[in-house]
This record gives sequence, structure tokens and C-alpha cells, in this order.
Amino acid sequence: MIYEKAPAKINLTLDVLHKRDDGYHEVEMVMTTIDLADRLSFEIINGNRVEIASENRFVPNDKRNLAYQAATLLKERFNIQKGIRIFLDKHIPVAAGLAGGSSDAAATLRGVNRLFDLGLSLEDLQEIGAEIGSDVPFCVMGGTAIAKGRGEKLTHLPSPPPCWVVLAKPDVGVSTKDVYGKVNLQNMTHPNNEALVQSLKKQDFYNMCQQLGNVLEPITMDMHSRVRQIKERMQKTGADGVLMSGSGPTVFALVSRKEKADRVYNSLRGFCSNVYSVRMLR
Repeated sequence: MIYEKAPAKINLTLDVLHKRDDGYHEVEMVMTTIDLADRLSFEIINGNRVEIASENRFVPNDKRNLAYQAATLLKERFNIQKGIRIFLDKHIPVAAGLAGGSSDAAATLRGVNRLFDLGLSLEDLQEIGAEIGSDVPFCVMGGTAIAKGRGEKLTHLPSPPPCWVVLAKPDVGVSTKDVYGKVNLQNMTHPNNEALVQSLKKQDFYNMCQQLGNVLEPITMDMHSRVRQIKERMQKTGADGVLMSGSGPTVFALVSRKEKADRVYNSLRGFCSNVYSVRMLR
């Protein structure tokens, strides 16, 4: 049995530069992993198939599942004739803007690589991961990085200063495609990625909080007022920095002290069903 951890990611920045010829948007964003994670186990089984098991009823067990896609891709590419059983212990909320599915796929690439001694490097796995989804290469690597292109061109960065991360996901469904469909490149405030990168290099927590920015946030807030309400509540309770992650709907607060993190966390319980208080991964 092989075990892998699949941490969630948050966007410290997310900028959209232009629409590409392939239909995707050119992005530039700083992402980092946090200590909220799914846990996956892998074992070889009889029969030439991929089997997904989970106690979470929202986790599909077929090709809609990115972990299933990752395992199937490696089986086909390396002519693996044995079956793979994946048990997925789900902790990251589904469709939350936290790359839970992409991180599961990345963990599966790492896990199957070890299970069958394929000898693939992390760079090899990132390249294969890009075929599954834009966030998968980052999730293979983990840590903190600036991502460009569709999100697959990665440059490693220093980890953020130690802090608490309080996350709240409202009970609304957000379609990433719909959000990107409303992007107006002529009318948006772009985050300063370079200033954010410098704050990471200097380990300047308060400047990092000042530089948080996501061009998709106003779009999702207009579509779902609950996202705006969560952000305002976090700010009023004393969070040092607040931003929506990805295309949403999860909003996160960065907090320097545990007591303050507890205050933000407690203010959201009852207001929101999915609330977490975790550390930044180093």
C-alpha cells in the first residue's frame, strides 16, 4: 500500500492577461499550498481497471474524477496491465476554488509512479499532469510558485511567512467557465505580482497581505453575494488579509496570531457550513 497527501492550494494573486488562440486565458498567479489536505492510498488489485473508493458521496468514481483520469493515463502510457485501487479520504471541499481535484490527480501521479516503480521525475509528472488540468503541474510540485501560461509554467518561490489561514466556503456552486466568460480585460484592477513576490522574498507578512489580488473576485461576488458577505465579515473581525481563491467561492483570511484566527473562525461558524482554520505549509 502506498500513501500520498494532496494539499489544497490558495491563490495569493490571480491575474488574467489576455485570451489565447487555444481558447484559454493567459494567466499569471502566485499559488501556495496549505495544511488542508485529502489523503489517498494506492494498491495493486486483480483485473485491468482503476477503482476509486471514498466515503464522501460527492466524489465520483469514474472519468469525472481527476484521480481516475491520472491513474488511467499512466496505465495507458506505460502499458500497466494490473489494476489500481485508490481510496480517497476527502477533506478539501468539492468545487471550492482550492484545486482539490487537481491535487488528488497530482497525488495519484506521484502514488502510481511509486506503486509501479516507473522512475518518473517530478518534472515528468508535471508534464503529464498538464494534460489533465491547468492546476495539476503546480499540485505535483507543491510549495509556493508563480504560474504563467495556462498555469503550467511554474517558477518556485519562497514560502509565505508562517501564519494562520481561515477558509470559508459558502453553499453556492461556481462554474469556472462562467466566471472566465465574464472577464472584461478592459475593466479590471490587476494585482501587482512583482510586489507580492518581493514580499515573499523579504518574508514581509503585512506587505504580502496588502498585495493580495484576484481579478475574478468581483465577477464571482456579483454572481454570488454570499462571497462578498464572507469577505466583509472576515475583514470586520480583524483578518490581516482577505481574498477569494481561484474562481471561488471559497474566501480565505490570512491572520498572524492564533487568537485572532480563532475570532475570525468563530465569527463564520453558523454563517457558513464549511469553515476551516489551518496553517500555511512551509
